[in-house]
Amino acid sequence: MDLDGRFLLAVLAMAAASYACRVAGYLLMGYVPITPRVQAALRAIPLGVMIGIVMPSVLAGRLPELAGLAVVFAVMKATGKDVVAALAGAGAVAACRALL
Repeated sequence: MDLDGRFLLAVLAMAAASYACRVAGYLLMGYVPITPRVQAALRAIPLGVMIGIVMPSVLAGRLPELAGLAVVFAVMKATGKDVVAALAGAGAVAACRALL
């Protein structure tokens, strides 16, 4: 595989921009008073990100994705652990795709 200089430059620029956003957020949050409302908003961010990642697949309505969503729901209800539920859902999607 031959690497193009422009490709590497683009990857490095995206990495630098991502890192700058993370560092800026960390530094700027030092000046924000953590009220209960801000704390609730910060707790909701991971759920919002997960929904943004999962919804396009779910709305496509294919069987593996719907089965994965059902498994995530069931495991989350049973264990209350989001990482376990996400891994179980990914496993269910992979298993359904392998079988179909």
